[in-house]
Amino acid sequence: MSAYTTLHTRALRGLGALALVLGSLLSGCASLPGNVPRPHSEAMIDVADAPLARLAAASTPDDMRHLSGLRLMADGPEALAVRIAMARLAQKSLDVQYYVIAPDASGRQFLRELRDAAQRGVRVRLLVDDLHVGELDDLLLGLAAHDNVQVRLFNPLPVRGGAVQTRLLLSLHEFDRVNRRMHNKLLIADGSIAVTGGRNIANEYFMRSESANFIDMDVLATGPVVYGLADLFDRYWNSEPAYPIGSLVHGAALQSRTLFDVWADAALPSAPVAGVAAQLASQTALALEFAPVSVFADEPAKACAAAAPPTAMDSALRMMRSAHSEVTIVSPYFVPGERGLELMRSAIDSGIRISVMTNSLASTDEPLVYGGYARYRTPMLKLGVSLSELSPLPSRKFDLIGPMRSSLGRLHAKVAVVDRRWLLVGSMNMDARSSRSNTELSLVIDNPALAGEALRLMQQHWSDSHYLLRIAGSDDSVEWIEPDDAEPVVYRTEPRVNWLSRLRLSVMSMFVAEDLL
Repeated sequence: MSAYTTLHTRALRGLGALALVLGSLLSGCASLPGNVPRPHSEAMIDVADAPLARLAAASTPDDMRHLSGLRLMADGPEALAVRIAMARLAQKSLDVQYYVIAPDASGRQFLRELRDAAQRGVRVRLLVDDLHVGELDDLLLGLAAHDNVQVRLFNPLPVRGGAVQTRLLLSLHEFDRVNRRMHNKLLIADGSIAVTGGRNIANEYFMRSESANFIDMDVLATGPVVYGLADLFDRYWNSEPAYPIGSLVHGAALQSRTLFDVWADAALPSAPVAGVAAQLASQTALALEFAPVSVFADEPAKACAAAAPPTAMDSALRMMRSAHSEVTIVSPYFVPGERGLELMRSAIDSGIRISVMTNSLASTDEPLVYGGYARYRTPMLKLGVSLSELSPLPSRKFDLIGPMRSSLGRLHAKVAVVDRRWLLVGSMNMDARSSRSNTELSLVIDNPALAGEALRLMQQHWSDSHYLLRIAGSDDSVEWIEPDDAEPVVYRTEPRVNWLSRLRLSVMSMFVAEDLL
């Protein structure tokens, strides 16, 4: 989530409390169109002659072709530059799936690259969750008016136009459905190279925001896992909740296309080209690690309230239960619930060490979720879980994540490491929303080197920008310990948050059910 999306997401959570009261009153409101044509299409497989396919092959030693090639991307500017380089090199297809594409500089750049690729003859399929599309309705319609571009909106709200809060309020008669969102993030170029992870397309994910920026993690992948991701994309693209934008938003094609082109062609700063982005741009063999990879993903049917397929969360918890020595969880929104608390108790009783890294109240963009986590904070500490929270003050080690333009740092990476061997990276938070309401996508990588790299990236950043929590006193109160060059600083209430903010959170938390967090 982001500074751009947080108000909207809080509205989704908070409006759940009104759904039962107002649902019957809104039963005559707008509904989705019926009998919508959804032309079936599939990933292109005849891509061997494309530059990206040749590059992926050239980057893979002969004895590693049965494994997937992987590269972690913690650096924000590089993560944007890689996406742009992939779009520019594509010759066959771009399959794109995101929860949020913001109408800011990063969103503008990204959508412009999709249009430019289409003008070269590349088939572009863009699938976006509908919740945050409001300001982009007409622009996405204009993008879809270009040859070779198709745009679909996933699980659309029945009301178009206006602020998202208004759309949500007028959609409460379908709350069970609109509460279920597509949280996946995926870009596949020429069926050969993919990027997935935690980042949406917005300035704060690429260290370009003046107010707050996210620490996040993506994975660039080649080889067999890309085929699995392409098949997953096809299932979402061809699913019933995916609506062609023209069935929802109406306008003249030429006028919409002109509107998009004027907006997209506005002057923008260039994305820096370094690291793997420079290797892509110069078509130099990529420096990759190779490993077996599994895809943990929800099916699109999870967006249908009546369906209850197995979830990505179930698979992730099974992986964590297989631990022999230790589990490290990095999750910006962490609400374990009674089920998670019991799993941790069982693991610790078996001698497994558990560490959790999450946002502090001062750094989170979702205070209601922090309130849900706070209910379990003391029980986790008493079990022996190691808890640390991100400070809102930026780390001095900016080179790990890209230059921080703002004074406020926030965690957004979703990472878990089991036994320093298994690495999980993706879109899934450890909370009820990811388990029950959102569709999610994560990769599970069997590679000690990448697992160790992920731990180093996160822990090195944590080393001077975190609070370590502990139980203090006979009343089981919590203390926050902040590292300092001279002497650690001890806080006895949530650091850098005033009493009024804490009171407001306590009151608000009383009205939002945990399964909506």
